[in-house]
Amino acid sequence: MPLAPSAAALLTVVEASPRAVAAHDKSAWVDLFAADAEVNDPVGARPHIGRGAIERFYDTFIGPNTIAFRVERDLVDPPTVLRDLTIVTTMSTGATVYVPMHLRYRLVEEDGAWKIADLAAFWELAAMIWQLLRTGAPGLGAALKLGPQLIANQGFGGMIGMLSALRGVGRTGKRMTTRVFAAAASTNLLRVRGLLGNRAEIELPAGTPVSVEEFTNRVRNMRWSKVIAAGRTVTASVRLGDTHGVAVAEFATGATHITILRFYLDAV
Repeated sequence: MPLAPSAAALLTVVEASPRAVAAHDKSAWVDLFAADAEVNDPVGARPHIGRGAIERFYDTFIGPNTIAFRVERDLVDPPTVLRDLTIVTTMSTGATVYVPMHLRYRLVEEDGAWKIADLAAFWELAAMIWQLLRTGAPGLGAALKLGPQLIANQGFGGMIGMLSALRGVGRTGKRMTTRVFAAAASTNLLRVRGLLGNRAEIELPAGTPVSVEEFTNRVRNMRWSKVIAAGRTVTASVRLGDTHGVAVAEFATGATHITILRFYLDAV
């Protein structure tokens, strides 16, 4: 009989990830994932699918570095957990980067235990590279080491797949998303309609579809920060009164229009 997903059970799995990373315990980290799991890190890069690919991902990006998770908030919408956090990575050369991030875990029951089926890391590769190079010689050294490591572990195609994260909706998507937020926060229904059109689906909270009118009414005076563009997705930390959350806006090809606007919120 399938397990019933509880917030505590899901968080136990999610919280085991940074512990395994800090301990450099590759087996413990990889064992958190389902057999056919998918890692999108960052979103927009070529995904890593299956145990072998996830092991190579660890060898390339986790194993050589010291990584700390500074979690601001966990949002649980079974079977999904979304973490609002900053990841601090210190490279083998001593260069340290601080990466604002939203991490979305989707979990599944496998052989009587909860496993990560999909990990989506929303962060900006270009901003991280720029920050790394600004550290000077340690950052340049880290960048020069990463290229050969990536090719050795994942091949030339893996390097190209990683660099594909440099493409996406970018600033255009971020501007469109924040314009929708601004219009809705000021209860400008006509403006919201004009920006979203008739094609966007809105879930407030995630999994609960609402109309444009209800969305505009419920998010009046909304505040937002940490707006991130990754692939065809824009995420943002949001606050609706006393309720905190993360908004996830998914775009059609390019940044022409938002197809889904989903809000993961604190339990109320």
